[in-house]
Amino acid sequence: MDSVRTLLVLRHGKSAYPEGVADIDRPLAPRGLRDAVTAGRWLRDQGLAPDLAVCSIAERTRQTWELISDQLGWAGEDETVRYDARLYEATPADLTAVIRETPAEVGILALVGHNPGAADLVQLLTTERGLRFPTSALAAIEFPGSWARVAPGAGALASYWTPKGGSALLRQ
Repeated sequence: MDSVRTLLVLRHGKSAYPEGVADIDRPLAPRGLRDAVTAGRWLRDQGLAPDLAVCSIAERTRQTWELISDQLGWAGEDETVRYDARLYEATPADLTAVIRETPAEVGILALVGHNPGAADLVQLLTTERGLRFPTSALAAIEFPGSWARVAPGAGALASYWTPKGGSALLRQ
C-alpha cells in the first residue's frame, strides 16, 4: 500500500508593480516579503518541509520560495527545487500534469505559483468551494497512493493558511 502524499499549494507573496517591468519580472512588495517569511515559519512549525519544490519562473514566485526555504533551512540546496515555466499562467490541468511527474520518493511536494491556477487547483483536487486564496496563501492537501494517480476530488484539504487569517487544521 502506498503512503499518504502531501501537496503544498502556495501562492506567491504580494507583488510590486514597478513601472516598465514585465509581469514575469515583477518583484515582491514589502508586504509580500514579510508574508513569505511568515508562511515559511508556519510550514516549519507544522513540520511541512517539502522534499521537492516546483516553482514558477516568475521573479515574485522565486523570491517567495527563497524566503520560505530560508525558514525551512533549505538555503543552498539546489537539488530540492525546480523552476518550471509551466507554472507561470498555469491552468489546473497544467499543474496536475506537473504533480503527476513527481518522483515516487517525494512525500511532500510544494507547488509555488499564481492565481487563478493555484486556487482553482485546490478546488479541483479537494472539491472545496469558496476558499479564499489571497497572496501568500497556502493549502496542504493529502492524497492516498502515488503522485501519478492524483485526480480531481482525490485529495483532502488537511490545512490552510493565509497571512491575515492564520491557519486552520482541518484533518488530524
